[in-house]
Amino acid sequence: MKRESFAQLADKFLAMLRDERGASEHTLRAYRREVHACAAFFAELLGEDADVKRVEHTHIRAYLGVLYEKGLTKTSAARALAAVRSWFKWMAKAGVVESNPASLVSTPKLPKHLPRVPGVEELNRVLDSLERAAEAPHPSAKMRRTDGAPESVGEDAAWQERDRVIFELLYGCGIRNSELCGLDLASILWADESIRVFGKGKKERLVPLGDEAAAAIRAYLPQRQAKLEAAGKGKLALQGPLLCNARMRGECRLTTRSVGRIVKSIALSRGLAADVHPHTLRHAFGTHMLEEGADLRAIQEMLGHERLSTTQRYTQLTVGQVQRVYEEAHPRAR
Repeated sequence: MKRESFAQLADKFLAMLRDERGASEHTLRAYRREVHACAAFFAELLGEDADVKRVEHTHIRAYLGVLYEKGLTKTSAARALAAVRSWFKWMAKAGVVESNPASLVSTPKLPKHLPRVPGVEELNRVLDSLERAAEAPHPSAKMRRTDGAPESVGEDAAWQERDRVIFELLYGCGIRNSELCGLDLASILWADESIRVFGKGKKERLVPLGDEAAAAIRAYLPQRQAKLEAAGKGKLALQGPLLCNARMRGECRLTTRSVGRIVKSIALSRGLAADVHPHTLRHAFGTHMLEEGADLRAIQEMLGHERLSTTQRYTQLTVGQVQRVYEEAHPRAR
């Protein structure tokens, strides 16, 4: 039987990620780029027909060296190594190789860039302003410029009720942007006061639904139903996506890219930092929960982190709080 090439083994690995693990398109694109680049390196170094069993940890270190020569950062190199590790781990499990040589290669030491998150008061101010905006009389769908010409309101500011829901769920529930956009109306479990979320690898979890988020959803649903019916898509009112695009295009589901634009637009208009994006609100959820004394494992469960070490990053985010407590309480600090 003809030996499978590095590229063929890479394709088999990617097919497994897609079909068995339910990896998202974003994840598949990232893995495809990293694994195929590494496969091409092995083919050039060892030969197109070389047995993958010949790959040693020194070859993988050499590949990282090539990445550094191309100007990749340590973070990018670490991401590439993680993909190669997963590839060889799968091959070892499938019996293609005897062991995982990538496990012998140390991960590049990364600088600890802790994400900046808005404070509790800052986010409360934004959420309060969104609530007031949603309760205010609706502006016309068309605005008039000073010269009298009509000017369309951009989609980012076109639907106050929906945009309030976006912020309440991202910050109030700590879910990912992709998880937010994947929510259907049936994902809201009113009786259990929770939402059903499908995270990475389509893993299901229940996340508590706070009172403010629930109130925002209830205020938004009549608007959603009216827009769906007006667009001739009333069937989606009871079973379709929770968050719809303003123009009810296609399947009406709001995209992650649109959520990113909406969050950034609202953040800038409310005086938050320019680098605020949907994941910032998720970070803020974890950080603020920890600062208020929530159990780390409970936060892990709500965020859907597979490893506790991922959640433990938030313990580093509260160093500033510890410093403040020290300065305020210890007699030798003053």
